[in-house]
Amino acid sequence: MAGAVAESGRELPAFAGSRDPSAPRLAYGYGYGPGSLRELRAREFGRLAGTVYLDHAGATLFSQSQLESFTNDLMENTYGNPHSQNISSKLTYDTVEQVRYRILAHFHTTAEDYTVIFTSGSTAALKLVAEAFPWVSQGPESSGSQFCYLTDSHTSVVGMRNVTMAINVTSTPVRPEDLWSAEERGASVSDPDCQLPHLFCYPAQSNFSGVRYPLSWIEEVKSGRLHPVSTPGKWFVLLDAASYVSTSPLDLSAHQADFVPISFYKIFGFPTGLGALLVHNRAAPLLRKTYFGGGTASAYLAGEDFYIPRPSVAQRFEDGTISFLDVIALKHGFDTLERLTGGMENIKQHTFTLAQYTYVALSSLRYPNGAAVVRIYSDSEFSSPEVQGPIINFNVLDDKGNIIGYSQVDKMASLYNIHLRTGCFCNTGACQRHLGISNEMVRKNFQAGHVCGDNMDLIDGQPTGSVRISFGYMSTLDDVQAFLRFIIDTRLHSSGDWPVSQTHADTRETGAPSAESQADVIPAVMGRHSLLPQEDALTGSGVWNNSSTTVNAVPVAPPVCDVARTQQIPSEKAAGVLQGALGPLVVTNLYLYPIKSCAAFEVTRWPVGNQGLLYDRSWMVVNHNGVCLSQKQEPRLCLIQPFIDLQQRIMVIKAKGMEPIEVPLEENSEQTQIRQSRVCADRVNTYDCGEKISSWLSTFFGRPCHLIRQSSNFQRNAKKKHGKDQLPGTMATLSLVNEAQYLLINTSSILELHQQLNTSDENGKQELFSVKDLSLRFRANIIINGKRAFEEEKWDEISIGSLHFQVLGPCHRCQMICIDQQTGQRNQHVFQKLSESRETKVNFGMYLMHTSLDLSSPCFLSVGTQVLPVLKQNVEGHDLPASEKHQDVTS
Repeated sequence: MAGAVAESGRELPAFAGSRDPSAPRLAYGYGYGPGSLRELRAREFGRLAGTVYLDHAGATLFSQSQLESFTNDLMENTYGNPHSQNISSKLTYDTVEQVRYRILAHFHTTAEDYTVIFTSGSTAALKLVAEAFPWVSQGPESSGSQFCYLTDSHTSVVGMRNVTMAINVTSTPVRPEDLWSAEERGASVSDPDCQLPHLFCYPAQSNFSGVRYPLSWIEEVKSGRLHPVSTPGKWFVLLDAASYVSTSPLDLSAHQADFVPISFYKIFGFPTGLGALLVHNRAAPLLRKTYFGGGTASAYLAGEDFYIPRPSVAQRFEDGTISFLDVIALKHGFDTLERLTGGMENIKQHTFTLAQYTYVALSSLRYPNGAAVVRIYSDSEFSSPEVQGPIINFNVLDDKGNIIGYSQVDKMASLYNIHLRTGCFCNTGACQRHLGISNEMVRKNFQAGHVCGDNMDLIDGQPTGSVRISFGYMSTLDDVQAFLRFIIDTRLHSSGDWPVSQTHADTRETGAPSAESQADVIPAVMGRHSLLPQEDALTGSGVWNNSSTTVNAVPVAPPVCDVARTQQIPSEKAAGVLQGALGPLVVTNLYLYPIKSCAAFEVTRWPVGNQGLLYDRSWMVVNHNGVCLSQKQEPRLCLIQPFIDLQQRIMVIKAKGMEPIEVPLEENSEQTQIRQSRVCADRVNTYDCGEKISSWLSTFFGRPCHLIRQSSNFQRNAKKKHGKDQLPGTMATLSLVNEAQYLLINTSSILELHQQLNTSDENGKQELFSVKDLSLRFRANIIINGKRAFEEEKWDEISIGSLHFQVLGPCHRCQMICIDQQTGQRNQHVFQKLSESRETKVNFGMYLMHTSLDLSSPCFLSVGTQVLPVLKQNVEGHDLPASEKHQDVTS
């Protein structure tokens, strides 16, 4: 094991020194000479340049030659429906059958022992077994069948119990420790005459922790030497191999499970949506089927109950036409995998070597006070690939031992262009066991609003999930060290020792490591391609409004040239109001963002509509597939500057190197074709703004883009969030905003963060960030001159002039605040410092919505208007300055 990191906390253990010298040497790479893995990555996975992809347990990646080989096959051959009898159909049928043989050979078996049934994935394969297994229901004369499953199982395995419960079959979860104990005790129940069919399901590899359960359990359970429960009968075994076979060979001639579900994209990335159930031929005749679809019948009558199934097990269970082109793609996947790596045994050794080194390095990381930096969830010591797969599950800790929420870690990782996975990974049983989450806590967390796949990572200080990294056959040592450097830079840097910006780092791989050549200290691996920030799906892009309010009734705003000058007003003036301020709270700045994720448009007075500031987030840029672009995918969006001219009723769009272009504010309903789009999981009706602006945007970004606008005839209602109930008679409507109608920030909060960022530069260099720079990063609509930092988080309601707002809650920030809104460059310091200072969630700014709005006469927000807050009921008024102890001003 490697020793602790150096005192600075910024050195990595040597690759060669990370293993027990007495252990058998494992392989890194595929034996084609130094640099071969670097060449493989460059040739086959060039799209990964500057990216650290560590979610191979979720989906591994296809290689370029694999895709080229498949597409060449399609271009050179004609494949028809295999249920027809013509020449092209016969070619398809024969090719599909050859692929079945290839799959069986990959798992070291033949058609004499196993049948391949194609499904849409391993989940569909599990469902097939649940519905077709010969269950015996409980009754007066029979105790019935038993369905047992390891608690460390994927959701799709646990979901089989709903099928068994419906037919009165007992389902029993079995803890891993109980089965290990039963294995040590040996056989306890045996009745060779009892033939009640029972099914035991367990994973060859946990998709949560990567622990590998003994394949010997298959024969032990089937022979009666090991009983999941003390029930006599004939046991069948389903081995969930989906996670295991992605990086390891599986020999079904030695470990003859009755049912083996797999998904092929886990093995070589493509095709998705295709899996298989491998059924042992001794168990196949027992499977029962009710529904029959096209291609499964030898004969049937439409007018009578007469149906004869196909004799082939595969044909009997493959309803309808299989995805035959995807099946043909499998042949190219297997060929490419063999050609690039030499086989699954090499992949097993390579991926485990990387996982073992990472485990050792992570385990050695310590804060200056000796506290561990991470808590790893594992049932093994990563001693051997026989007991551990290339998966590491962990949570990051602070120096007091408190868990840092996985969502926060994920956001920080994205700043380094590191792709990992967070949550419970569709394995609640393992998540509960490792994180100590009781059944009651799961129920309470759900009542608190937490559901699978969300970002509620901490509830009452307790984690709801964790972080997982996993390796694939194309993973490299540079991937590992970039990840470790990310952990070190974000947890162990000293104040004044900021991590090196990714923009200037080197992306070259060091080549195959060896004990003689591997350096102890490896720089983080990031490059120019890592400038891929991401707009927060939760962040304070927060307020929009595709208002249908009539602008004719509103006094006109300054013309474009005047508005442009308005944008020059430095946000530092807001700081000047604050310094020594004893006067009332007032609005110091107003911004709207006409095009979602594009530059701010600063105004001093602006009309209000039913969705917020008029024309705020009324437009958005989409790619060729109609998917909304944000600064996360395209940081240069912030360089697009929209200006609204209410007098001429146009939006002028400018960008460096481009001629200005105009877009009308009027909606031409007669020539408008409504299209469906999505914003934050909401369906919205939009229309395309035309080829002229599309061509302009496509030229600027160098790829096909369109500008679309929310239809004025479509109403997008705000969801109930932040634990706030809507007031009677109100229904907040939204434009293309993420969360709420408005986002408010406090200059005092900006100044505190500004001070924290710039005092960390102890060498007297020029300040890292200006106040204006920070203000623009948070993309607020309303900026006020608060008296104390983050006092706005204690407010329940506010009034700004005659307008009343409900405070919905804080804006949970993500990596978009790391983008310089004037250059499009990314720097992780802002998010990192905010994360440190706020300790729990990275919150900044408050969401607002109208509590009541009368649009019968024009309404405006203006700079200089007084702000009157109302404190939350559980906040003591004496905690704030006297000027803020207001009564319920909304009354």
